[in-house]
Amino acid sequence: MSTRLLPDLLRATRAHSLALAAPLSDEDAQLQSMPDASPAKWHLAHTTWFFETLVLQPHLPGYRVFDERWPRLFNSYYESLGPRHARPQRGLLSRPSLDEVKAYRRHVDAALADLLPAASAEARALIELGCHHEQQHQELLLTDILHAFSCNPLLPAYDAAPPAPAAPPAQAWLQHPGGIVEIGFDGAAGDGFAFDNEGPRHAALLAPFEISNRLVTCGEYADFIASGGYREPLLWLSDGWATVQAQGWQRPAYWLPDGSVFGLHGVQPLDPGAPVSQLSFYEACAFAEWAGARLPTEFEWEAACRLPGFHQAADQAWQWTRSSYAPYPGFKPAPGAVGEYNGKFMVGQQVLRGGSVATPAGHARPSYRNFFPPAARWQFSGVRLAR
Repeated sequence: MSTRLLPDLLRATRAHSLALAAPLSDEDAQLQSMPDASPAKWHLAHTTWFFETLVLQPHLPGYRVFDERWPRLFNSYYESLGPRHARPQRGLLSRPSLDEVKAYRRHVDAALADLLPAASAEARALIELGCHHEQQHQELLLTDILHAFSCNPLLPAYDAAPPAPAAPPAQAWLQHPGGIVEIGFDGAAGDGFAFDNEGPRHAALLAPFEISNRLVTCGEYADFIASGGYREPLLWLSDGWATVQAQGWQRPAYWLPDGSVFGLHGVQPLDPGAPVSQLSFYEACAFAEWAGARLPTEFEWEAACRLPGFHQAADQAWQWTRSSYAPYPGFKPAPGAVGEYNGKFMVGQQVLRGGSVATPAGHARPSYRNFFPPAARWQFSGVRLAR
């Protein structure tokens, strides 16, 4: 990114995190409702730790660490950077306070402003990475607080003003001829950012296929439920059926027994035209089997997303694919701590493509590879069919 644009990205990104946290009380910001989620306060602090540890300490001479005790609290999974507070216990960190975390952010932001005018190319690249890393945590802040609020019997709304329902596009099948296609971020095509797991760009061979022009709707998924989809083992992968039995799943996460749906805007009537969300990979596969279709591979999704008529690519729900999260041919993690960012998670995960209602504007791109375990369903994750 150019030296001219980077300060604007940094300021906008840092401000947006605070804006997302603004509706939350101090008590809300402390909540951790499950081991896979983190408190909003922790997200605000961790993204700041990232800049302090990976940018300021190595690149700003004389930088003063805000509090020497805090790195172990807000390091997430960087083994090479020292010990860490256990992830399932982040909700026990009542100290430091939210106000102290905000003071930490101001301290680090001021130091970043000092660094930027003379920052080296390496430092600028790390600042850009830090911005996109923080955007990922902005989405997690919303999905994590939604899960926390879903555990509250009052089912409070994060934002009380729901958007107006929008009619879905008419369903149609888009044709792709298959053949050899180029997959992954094309760094040679011009200036732009991508995470390391989006490359190297490489060729993939696809058989001809069709893909739906839109996501599966809540109404269509309700038909799957009404037909006994959660009671028919032949529709499910073995691990999926075992999970359904063990967890007692009968409907998507946050669908309530009375037919309403809980979301960021509180409890709302089910909108049959809205894309279904909060599905696991297992549920997505079962629905596809019931519908006489399948999930696309991540390579099919990327090849098709630029077709005319391909709707809801990145602004509604992440879309499960049939691809396991694995390295592209020739992938090598970066040296040092930033090499721990993606590569070490390339096992036991499924790839999702696209973006969601919680994804910050401008964050997603066709080559973006999100990934979660197949049973995860607290994210805004839905279904696009292929055949």
